[in-house]
Amino acid sequence: MKKISVTELLKANLLIAFVIFNSYQVFGQEVENLNVLDNWINWSDGKNMLRLHLNQQAFSYFDQRDSEINNIKTKTDVVNRQKKIKDVLWQTVGPFPEKTALNTKVTGTIKKAGYKIEKIIYESLPGFYVTGCIYLPDGKGKKPAILFTSGHTMDAFRNKSYQTMILNLVKKGFIVLAIDPISQGERIQLYDPDKKISLLGAGAITREHSYLGTQTLISGTSIARYFIWDGIRGIDYLLTRDEVDPQRLGVTGQSGGGTQAAYLYAFDERIKAGAIVNYITGFRRLLESIGPQDAEQNFYHGVLKGITHADLLEVRAPNSVMICAGTRDFFSIQGARETYSEVKNMYNILEAGSKVELVEDDYGHGYTIKFRENICAFFQEHLDIPGNPKDEEVMLSDLSELTVTKTGNTTTAFENAETVSSINSKESKKLVDNLNISRKNIHAHLDNIHAKAQNLSGYIPPDVVTESVFRGRYQRDGYSVEMYALAGEGKCVIPLLLFVPGKGSLFPTVIYIHPHGKNADSQTGGKIEQLVNAGYIVAVPDVIGTGETEGNSSVAMLIGRSLVGIQAGDVVRVANFLKQRNDVDAKKIGGIAFGKICPTLLHAAVMDESIQTISLIDPLISYQSIVENKLFNDELSNYIVAGSLTSYDLPDLIGYLSPRKVALAGIRDQMGQLITKSLEESGLSFPKSAYSAKQSSNHFKVFPESESVSFLLKWCFE
Repeated sequence: MKKISVTELLKANLLIAFVIFNSYQVFGQEVENLNVLDNWINWSDGKNMLRLHLNQQAFSYFDQRDSEINNIKTKTDVVNRQKKIKDVLWQTVGPFPEKTALNTKVTGTIKKAGYKIEKIIYESLPGFYVTGCIYLPDGKGKKPAILFTSGHTMDAFRNKSYQTMILNLVKKGFIVLAIDPISQGERIQLYDPDKKISLLGAGAITREHSYLGTQTLISGTSIARYFIWDGIRGIDYLLTRDEVDPQRLGVTGQSGGGTQAAYLYAFDERIKAGAIVNYITGFRRLLESIGPQDAEQNFYHGVLKGITHADLLEVRAPNSVMICAGTRDFFSIQGARETYSEVKNMYNILEAGSKVELVEDDYGHGYTIKFRENICAFFQEHLDIPGNPKDEEVMLSDLSELTVTKTGNTTTAFENAETVSSINSKESKKLVDNLNISRKNIHAHLDNIHAKAQNLSGYIPPDVVTESVFRGRYQRDGYSVEMYALAGEGKCVIPLLLFVPGKGSLFPTVIYIHPHGKNADSQTGGKIEQLVNAGYIVAVPDVIGTGETEGNSSVAMLIGRSLVGIQAGDVVRVANFLKQRNDVDAKKIGGIAFGKICPTLLHAAVMDESIQTISLIDPLISYQSIVENKLFNDELSNYIVAGSLTSYDLPDLIGYLSPRKVALAGIRDQMGQLITKSLEESGLSFPKSAYSAKQSSNHFKVFPESESVSFLLKWCFE
């Protein structure tokens, strides 16, 4: 091998340095880096900025709750707390429907050694079919019964782990009713009969839960209501069985089944004992760690009302309850211990400390022998059926043996089958009817829009003056790109690019909001460059949750807020920042938004009159369209306002903006398709009436999809 000289090595290093240098500079110009948060320690965690901010707000509600808990000293205090929490729970999740006929059907019976299985179907609501199996031990006389709720497995209670738990209980002499949760087993809601999977994809359990949860949240309810009601009606079914002792009822479940079991223990006073596995932690620790899970695990405004896991157990004291927690579970063991400590104290005040237990195992997420044996022992003691709790070998049934319906899914087995979506759509029709009645009195209806939108979206008015940190400037041909970090809500910041024409002194200005953030259209030759060359200052922010601050917003709904409302505050902050500049014509500030983020600009414009013109490209026609249809583009889920349909919809916001100029182009339905002419006429009838009532019909216009952004803004500002 040839030996390299020092001179040659030096030349090679210089060449490498030259290449590196020129990767950053081209003919004396730096390669642009439009990231505002880079190299600033306080803003280094942009992706978690939103979540941490929302967590801090959530913790304030828990601090208030903790203060109330710390003041509970007597039995009377406990009883008063229970009354309060019971009311809060029922108001939060309810109202529940009237009970209707179960119309129970037995589709098959399987005889096993020592017990039999009946395959059953009941209707928790008319046409809302619940599939399950009831396991009946041999022997005469009434026996204690346990409702078994399954976690997030596609086969539900047929899963090997769940069958092992169920059959161990059955061998101890317990009757067990195991039911399919929504979207699992034979209850896939968005069922594709050809592929025999969900329309959302194979194994789309939690995705279906959250998908359907979006629809119910728009209507102001949590999908948890449906899970709870299925279980309550399951208890109703058990009480129709002569074999069941109505005074000895229990509930147990693991993971998502633990969620259901905790709910049912809290809501159904006929249940005397509950064993909750791999769920109980506490919302404070949940938010600090993995964050909120799928939709049924989150009550509508639950954290705002101070509800956490401990409340689900304390509300039923002094009934018997056991928490099973894995020390390595993703549901925090620290939270489980803290919850147990609080619940134990409540039980001690009621002189019932022996009725609450915590069982830990050095395991992750799932049943262990230790858990199964302790669950059996717990129910043997508290449902009065003495025996040996030792874990036993059991013979499992295969999937086909435990299939209840002829087709494998309730939606194809019954012509009148309802789904969460279809039931919610029917219930929501009443909300839409109420809106239409209110809209008939145009002025009175519009007068209420601001307050309702602010309340439901969780919009918080920002300070009039927006503080900023200048982060540098790039010069481009004919204009400059200025970079700022604006003070956002709390400790959040708003990365902002400001495109300023090179000639002129006072400009009309556009706030440009894109769901993919400020860098989406900031390249040379793009849409923004066209606007700045046409004489506009263009302010392009990463409103919270987009671009450099893209992050999870699921906590927002729990605390009575929305991503839309928080982002609207950011848009107003940008407007306030612009009004502080000498080169911005404060009377000519407009906004333009694209696609799923259009509701953000609409809410911002409702809250701030300084946004004089609004252009929406590819906007959603209405939240109503998501609710009244089976399928929708679930990318819209982050941009809903929970409960909005109880008071307003997107067309109402447009109507409120009259007589300001509003331009719409390429209006979309809930699937992202261009709307039909008939849907345009019906969906936009109210804003057209509102503009007409203010003699400004020519200020509201629908343009073709193909119309350019420049043309829309020209119309808005002319």
